[in-house]
Amino acid sequence: MTTSRPQSLADPFSTAPNTPVAETGLLPRTQHPPSVDRPASSLTAAETARSSFATNDNVTPANDLHENVDPQGANVGQVQSPAPSESPDPATISLSGSNGVLELPAVSFLDQVQTPEMMDTPQDSVVRSQSADGLNTAPLVPMDGSPSAASPEVEAKLEEGTTSADEALALSPSSVGSEKERKPFFRRRFAWIILLLLALVIVALAVVLPVYFTVIKPHNSSASATEGSGSPGTIPNPGSPSGATSGGNGSTVLSSDGSTFTYINPFGGYWVSDPNNPFNNDARPNSWTPPLNTSWTWGQDKVYGVNLGGLFVLEPFITPSLYQQYPGSVDEWTLSTLMAADTANGGLNQLENHYNTFITEQDIAEIAGAGLNWIRLPIPFWAVEKWDFEPFLEKVCWPYILRVLQWARKYGLRVNLDLHTIPGSQNGYNHSGKMGTVNFLNGVMGVANAERALNYIRIITEFISQPEWQPVVPVFGIVNEALVSTIGMDQLTSFYLRAHDMIRNITGYGEGHGAYISIHDGFEGLPTWAGFLEGSDRIIIDTHPYFAFNGESNNAPIATGTGLQAGGTWPQMACSWGPSINQSQVSFGVTIAGEFSVGYNDCGLYLLGVGNTDSYGQSCALFLDASQWNDTMKAGLQEFALASMDALQNWFFWTWKVGNSSTTNTVQAPLWTYKLGLEQGWIPKDPRTALGTCAALGVSGPIFSGTFQSWQTGGAGAGTIAPASVSSYSQYPPTSISGLTAGAIQTYLPTYTPTGSPIPTLSPPTFSPKPPSSVSIGNGWYDGSDQGLSPTEVAGCSYPNAWDAVSSPMPTALCPSTATSTGGGAGITVTPAPAAGARR
Repeated sequence: MTTSRPQSLADPFSTAPNTPVAETGLLPRTQHPPSVDRPASSLTAAETARSSFATNDNVTPANDLHENVDPQGANVGQVQSPAPSESPDPATISLSGSNGVLELPAVSFLDQVQTPEMMDTPQDSVVRSQSADGLNTAPLVPMDGSPSAASPEVEAKLEEGTTSADEALALSPSSVGSEKERKPFFRRRFAWIILLLLALVIVALAVVLPVYFTVIKPHNSSASATEGSGSPGTIPNPGSPSGATSGGNGSTVLSSDGSTFTYINPFGGYWVSDPNNPFNNDARPNSWTPPLNTSWTWGQDKVYGVNLGGLFVLEPFITPSLYQQYPGSVDEWTLSTLMAADTANGGLNQLENHYNTFITEQDIAEIAGAGLNWIRLPIPFWAVEKWDFEPFLEKVCWPYILRVLQWARKYGLRVNLDLHTIPGSQNGYNHSGKMGTVNFLNGVMGVANAERALNYIRIITEFISQPEWQPVVPVFGIVNEALVSTIGMDQLTSFYLRAHDMIRNITGYGEGHGAYISIHDGFEGLPTWAGFLEGSDRIIIDTHPYFAFNGESNNAPIATGTGLQAGGTWPQMACSWGPSINQSQVSFGVTIAGEFSVGYNDCGLYLLGVGNTDSYGQSCALFLDASQWNDTMKAGLQEFALASMDALQNWFFWTWKVGNSSTTNTVQAPLWTYKLGLEQGWIPKDPRTALGTCAALGVSGPIFSGTFQSWQTGGAGAGTIAPASVSSYSQYPPTSISGLTAGAIQTYLPTYTPTGSPIPTLSPPTFSPKPPSSVSIGNGWYDGSDQGLSPTEVAGCSYPNAWDAVSSPMPTALCPSTATSTGGGAGITVTPAPAAGARR
């Protein structure tokens, strides 16, 4: 069976029969040969080059076209998307060097594998017009310029396409000459000198001009406009006169630890490293994603992301060897306790080695090279501080968090920074810090723990709102997976309104003022959140669709065939997520899937926690060892992945990497690692191949037009919350708290006082070499007028265990007795927001 070749090299996903894909060098989507396996209706441009559910999508592969589609999904025309920043593609530039000397590749584009982003370029045309002798001469024009004397037979073969131009040249009588009649030009000594000099000039121009337009010019203009860079040359750097280095596919990267590796990115992405200005935002992960120095447009640009789970918040199934080293550890609380007691092996500081080695710079480069454009980075609150009764490693991970953010900047990746743990636990899961009960907005210590959480949200907001970090961190997830069924929807809404007002009082209102605020659906489903806080300023709803945790056996086969037969029923089931995603984009606003995986069952070492058993119903042995998987198994998993990506539209796979088990030295939860799936073939090499999967499977649903209401993306009306929401939820703490004993008087709930120590601000990174003094690195605090102190325990008052207080006795009086009853904590006065875009 022959897979069809694209009609145009600008659109590798359109189809034209009878031309083998092998001729183009493109990787076909083998599961969906358009000319055979898909139904005829799926061969339309709308279904082969765009998601089944999303429209107006500027990630149409390679050609970057927007398609305007009305709400019913009818195509009404195509509009050329805005051109990228005016700079040649530096994919063939390598500027790494040493000893002040540029190390240049030998015109590497002449022997590169041709990718969709490189086809039909001037470089490609040079290759195609070369003669057999290596000279750029017309194939049938002899060296002396006289007309070709090709035989009629040769001309006929050329017209029929049965011989190549190079073969015709070899057969042409004019190409054969006597050395006595005329000595060939290339055999003269002075000619070689001329050619050598000419080659040197061409190479110099090929290097200098791209360097100027891709590095020096953009760097100078952006630095003078927004980033305060020093003048070029103030810090000597062997890579570039401006101090910046950059490179694309095949370039050599000098990593932060001094090692080197080859950057592989076939999608037109390029990295930028600039010691003169470490906040240079010129990098780009691929051709269809705007560089960091360019605005992201929700509804048009698409999130293809991956989580860095297990790096700073340690989950047993992601980092099993750490938990295997300490029997009895089931979460980071118990792991930290046992590790701290192991002073012979370094105690709790062993975790720093994990922070330093689990994810490397090459991992971040590989994420960009895989066609992805975002990272979701889970972080713990103890990156800011911990209290004395908590066993966590305090603050040590923060410099490593900054290192990841800087790596993301270097490779053009945006970051969804997710506060994954909350004091007291927001869900009772092992990844909240401590497994057990929910003590956030629930139980006797629910309000007090929420006070601490708001303070940590405030501190992180102050840091990422600095101009040095806003382009890299456009989304901040303030509470991961808060368990609504325990906390209560009204209680959580009051907290989110409180957090929204606090954050926007720091950042200002409207587009460009701080990150989007991401909240999780609390496992209640997206429809529950329709109409949530209408008029709020840039809130995203995040959903985590998993089949693995639905409590069912999920033993339907997935290794069922190839093409549209691959994956059994699982791809269609994943496509069922699409309609609710589209409806949420209308009724709520920006909607993302912050987590999903190809783990359709709950098989995986420690996936359900240490010591827990799966509900698969059969042996999980096959799913613990990817080396046993055949091509049919991998095809089924890939089809499931493609359907999930197509339906979810803006997504983050959970997770990039799973560590080896110490007992087998292998990954024993392979369904959950994007990295291993890329290497072994069940994750698509290009995420854009997902577009159209659900349409090909016959799944359809409501279409989202790609346009949000103005206030949902920080435009007119943003921050002017509907009066009904204000009247219902502005009381904080909430008027009722779940988890209290019958007859409890809520006004007696323990609270903290904001008269404690000064706020523990987050430190900026240190750079080596140190950038010029004209480059601001910030002080960790964006809003200088925000001078409130940290909450602390009230002297003389007793408090129950903040992580296990649901069943604790309620206080019977206020403490201190002179305190003013406020319903369980300090209230908040809600004031009208300023006009969209205004600054306080």
